[in-house]
Amino acid sequence: MTAGVVLGMVFLTFFFGEVEEDRRNPNSDPTSRIYAESIEVPLKRNRQGHYMLVGQINGEDVVFLLDTGATDVVVPESTARRLGLPYGMRGRAMTANGPVTIYQTRIDELHLGEIRLINIDASINPNMEGAILLGMSALGQIEFSQQADTLTLKQKSG
Repeated sequence: MTAGVVLGMVFLTFFFGEVEEDRRNPNSDPTSRIYAESIEVPLKRNRQGHYMLVGQINGEDVVFLLDTGATDVVVPESTARRLGLPYGMRGRAMTANGPVTIYQTRIDELHLGEIRLINIDASINPNMEGAILLGMSALGQIEFSQQADTLTLKQKSG
């Protein structure tokens, strides 16, 4: 009986952990719609009203948070180290929490579903943790439109 209770608790913990993760990031496996003239990736808004998705930087899975207020793609330092991103020139940036020191970097290849972007300007923020901010250095290369709780990313083919 004790084993049954323990297994039941493990199952419930796993189940509710997955439910909570789906609420935080409903786009953990984004689908792509491929047309002759474009590729579209529809994203669902999370409970906090944000658009997050799992994508890739240089072939490695990462979590993005779309941020049209960010000039560049902004990568937390721990993620930048894991991805082996090069540290470029040091600079200063103004964030919602005030000025911070950042380092310029470049992302060779960034994937959002089947959308592929190359040579993206980015910055490394040593004071940031969590998701990568998908800023305008990437978003400026694609179209995006929102309808109700869905934001659609669109890259024209050719």
